Amino acid sequence: MNIGKPQYKKMPLEEVVILATQNDCRALEELIQREQKNIFATFTYLAKKTDNVYDLTQEALMRMAKGIINLRNPKTFKSWLNHIVMNLFYDNLRKINRIPPIISIDEENENEKFVTNPQNFIPDKKCKPLEKCISNELDRMIKHEMQQLPEHFRVPIVLRELQGLSYEEIAEVTKTNVGTVKSRISRARSRLQDGLKDYI
Repeated sequence: MNIGKPQYKKMPLEEVVILATQNDCRALEELIQREQKNIFATFTYLAKKTDNVYDLTQEALMRMAKGIINLRNPKTFKSWLNHIVMNLFYDNLRKINRIPPIISIDEENENEKFVTNPQNFIPDKKCKPLEKCISNELDRMIKHEMQQLPEHFRVPIVLRELQGLSYEEIAEVTKTNVGTVKSRISRARSRLQDGLKDYI
């Protein structure tokens, strides 16, 4: 039976993952379309510098595409994908810490050109709840305040609020215990509230 492309969009995530693990190219394409925006948003909130967010997103999608065939349990897809994202984030963080910061005089123009012509990404017109609730200006403020958080606060709250991971999944990804995760998320929320109290 030939499954038409529109039917893939109606499938639950787990079914799409199962087909992707079976080398179904259309299912993999659907999976990339569904996940690329969340991955990009996660890197945007995690990274203090946005100049390599596109590269990190592409690398995460490539690793997902190459590794999906080896995923044993489709139910663990989200957790597995977040391991890829976080490993890339920490690898990039270690790399940045080894390289002295360099500021290009063309950086602003290059970023504007890339943002206005993002050829490497497929548009996702679906609105997330967060996007429905806040303006672009407030969104920028939230990102700014999020990026001011220490890494051990920023990572768990991004995984919780943006990716929707459970405390247990966050503990696994960050290699901490559930109690620590809850405490850090609580303190991160408190800091964000203090930082945004003038705007909200």
